[in-house]
Amino acid sequence: MTVTAQKASTASGAPRGSLRRSRPRYGERAIQAILLLAALVSIGTTVGIVYSLIPPTVEFFQRISFSEFFTGTNWAPLFEPPTYGVLPLLAGTLVITAIAVAVAIPLGLLAAIYLSEYAQPGVRKVLKPMLEILAGIPTVVYGFFALAFVTPLLRGVWPGDGPAIFNGLAAGIVMGVMIIPTVASLSEDAMSAVPQSLRDGAYALGSTRMLVSLRVVVPAALSGIVAAFVLGISRAIGETMIVTIAAGISPTIGWNPLQAMSTMTAFIAQAGSGDIPVQSFDYKTVFAVAALLFAITFVMNALSIRLVRKYREVYE
Repeated sequence: MTVTAQKASTASGAPRGSLRRSRPRYGERAIQAILLLAALVSIGTTVGIVYSLIPPTVEFFQRISFSEFFTGTNWAPLFEPPTYGVLPLLAGTLVITAIAVAVAIPLGLLAAIYLSEYAQPGVRKVLKPMLEILAGIPTVVYGFFALAFVTPLLRGVWPGDGPAIFNGLAAGIVMGVMIIPTVASLSEDAMSAVPQSLRDGAYALGSTRMLVSLRVVVPAALSGIVAAFVLGISRAIGETMIVTIAAGISPTIGWNPLQAMSTMTAFIAQAGSGDIPVQSFDYKTVFAVAALLFAITFVMNALSIRLVRKYREVYE
């Protein structure tokens, strides 16, 4: 390097041929700060939720034993004498969630396979946004749809007495329809991320499109599909308005979906509507049920992370 080149390099602040910029990238630093702030807000929100749940929950269990709460078969904290067995709420939550999962997972996965492997690009651009519109419909609309349309339809075609006016079956079916876009969209994104070379190799061996979809693409995208399933189940467990409107608020231990039943979220909405004094012990039952709901979703998300890590496929 000549003396003139050395002077030019020194004046520019970087050696010739260097890819490093002499000027600081203030825009990138601002973006990094915004992203860090977003992450901290998410973490802070979770910490705030836990902090708000723990003190009332601890006060609740100082008076009510764990055995009474988790093994009791009667939930009537607002009546005299009060009873605090959470099993009826837990049973209603599990029954309605199971119905929703039975509807959403098969239909959502089939829709994802069609959009990823069968639909033409033009058809996919039309169908996928139309499917995702279902995710933007307010859940209160789904609740009234279940009560005003699905329940009369079931009562008309069901033999015998049929479902009650408020029942878990209609709520579960409509809730399953609500989470179909979540399962389908996330599963389709995972399938679309599978390299085309895997499909081409399977086709070269004489496989049909169905075999490629079920034996190659779905196993390769299993981690993303599992994450979509768990997210859909978590949303079903935490749904409030559909079960409150369509399933009723009768906490019964029965597992019959044709009868009225209550879920944990429905009780939280009912008890937190303002009729109970905030400082009363009855009000603390809301936090105890909310803590149980939070623990269930936390365990499900932790299990989802383990499954995703176990079945994750990394492609170059």
